[in-house]
Amino acid sequence: MSVLLANVLLALAWGAITGSFGFLNLLFGFVLAALALSLIREQIGTSGALERSWRAFTLACLFLYELVISSVRVAIIVLSPGRNLQPAIIAYPLRVDRDFEITLLANLITLTPGTLSLDVSEDRQTLFIHCIDVPDVDAVIADIQNGFERKIMETFR
Repeated sequence: MSVLLANVLLALAWGAITGSFGFLNLLFGFVLAALALSLIREQIGTSGALERSWRAFTLACLFLYELVISSVRVAIIVLSPGRNLQPAIIAYPLRVDRDFEITLLANLITLTPGTLSLDVSEDRQTLFIHCIDVPDVDAVIADIQNGFERKIMETFR
């Protein structure tokens, strides 16, 4: 049985015991079940589930942060009519190699304003990205490597 399913079942059991299936009560039961499962994680073989959930949460937070920052940058570009843009198509060297990870990285890049994933090379080693303004290609590559790609690797490996 997966840890998430066990956690949900324990939260529902909490709701049945307390007699209330309200959102806050079930949320409290879910948190309580997560704490209980973390105490016995070695016995049930789920020692990495909570850490992985935390890493997935930090990946989501990173995406939201990048979404806000990129939205502000694009808004500045739109509101500055005389600005000299340097659009570029970047050949980004991939460190992730699983289909799911490549797809997730490409989607996170596409959902971030000002960037668009165009294609993945046949050998799955390069992701081609269009950027609306690139003063420094190496800085963009380093930003993706140290941001989205690192968090994806931490979460799913």
